[in-house]
Amino acid sequence: MAGHRRHWATSTPLTALLALVSLTGCTDDESPSETVSRAASAARSIGAEATAAASSLAAEASEAFASATAEVGRRFDEIEGGVDVKDDVRLGAPVTDGRTTVEVTADNTADSTRSFAVEVDFTDQHGNLLDVVVVTVPDVPAGESGKATARSNRELGADVRAVVGRAVRY
Repeated sequence: MAGHRRHWATSTPLTALLALVSLTGCTDDESPSETVSRAASAARSIGAEATAAASSLAAEASEAFASATAEVGRRFDEIEGGVDVKDDVRLGAPVTDGRTTVEVTADNTADSTRSFAVEVDFTDQHGNLLDVVVVTVPDVPAGESGKATARSNRELGADVRAVVGRAVRY
């Protein structure tokens, strides 16, 4: 959906500019330089609208990311008596088919059945954080491994990496 908005935000001002230029002509009372000046002024106005639309889209993306990050924090804050077990969790290779997914494997080294909350950070090739999710690996018997699938909140692109941000056994 965001892709459609981005397309609209850039194509609508461009379409308006092309329409303006094709409809702007010389009148008997106006020189060609005055016509060009009017068209340039209109182009600046349309450019400002496109910039505002792009800023709005960036703000929406930032708010969505902040919301996802806050939700991850809340999920971890709700866990009582959890033990940091980041080293007991492995991620498979990310698969991107629309949203990005990655298999999460948690090894239960405790002496009883436990569950795991795992924060998965999806990053780009430069390590920039693109999305963050929490997946639960429930009821893993003592000495065994459990699996779950983490799925990004939105489409992230083709070259995505996944890393364990934190993992808690409870």
